[in-house]
Amino acid sequence: MIREYYRFIWKVSGRRQLALSAMAIALFLLELVPLELQRRIVNGAVDHREFSYIGLLCLAYVGISLTHGGLKLVLNVFSASVGESVNRRLRLAINPAAAPGPAQGQAPPRTHHQAHKAEGVAISIIVSEVDTVGNFVATSFSGPLLNAGILVSVLGYMIFTQPWLALVAFLVFSPQLLFIVPLQAGINRHTTSRIVTLRELSVEIVEHAARPAAGQSRDGFLRRIGEVYRLSMKIFRRKYGMNFLMKHSYHLGVIGILATGSWL
Repeated sequence: MIREYYRFIWKVSGRRQLALSAMAIALFLLELVPLELQRRIVNGAVDHREFSYIGLLCLAYVGISLTHGGLKLVLNVFSASVGESVNRRLRLAINPAAAPGPAQGQAPPRTHHQAHKAEGVAISIIVSEVDTVGNFVATSFSGPLLNAGILVSVLGYMIFTQPWLALVAFLVFSPQLLFIVPLQAGINRHTTSRIVTLRELSVEIVEHAARPAAGQSRDGFLRRIGEVYRLSMKIFRRKYGMNFLMKHSYHLGVIGILATGSWL
């Protein structure tokens, strides 16, 4: 399924994914320049270099910062346009009103329930699920490439300039692997259950609209609404808990680097 998903992504946005990946590579390479400029500015001040030298480094830092920010802005807008174009394509493909009539010899659904179920699922996908797919498509190649590139390039830069600081950074940040993987796996499971529940809720609403006389189980409706709330809260607790732990690990890393650098 994952392989077919990426084939779909490549089919609908292959060339644009290449452009996004190229911009991602440029971004993580530019990440190293401000680090080197900061190091040279501090070393220049400590070594009592002329201020003209430090001023030129500061101007270079500003220029690189503007270039990096502008490229990131272009990347974000371009990736958003890729995601929205995929959203539009999926909505047109799924929406029964936009789809062509049935092909010759194609049999309609056998029962009203099957037709209502298909319509309810289509509504759920169009309204609440397509955006998530589009967001993923927008960063499916450039996002991992950018983040992995930043991680590898910055860690490599630290190893080149000061191996001890790189070791401290690795030891401080590595515990994130212990909680990110299980927490994200739990978020994925609950998200899947939430999608299934919302689809079932859409099917019930469509069936009730088509056959009002049949009635709609209030208890079932309330149960599904409660289930969506419960799953959403589980997702939020894990998501924000993971963010808290990651930010805490980040600050521990900063203080660890400062302490180690001061000791050296």
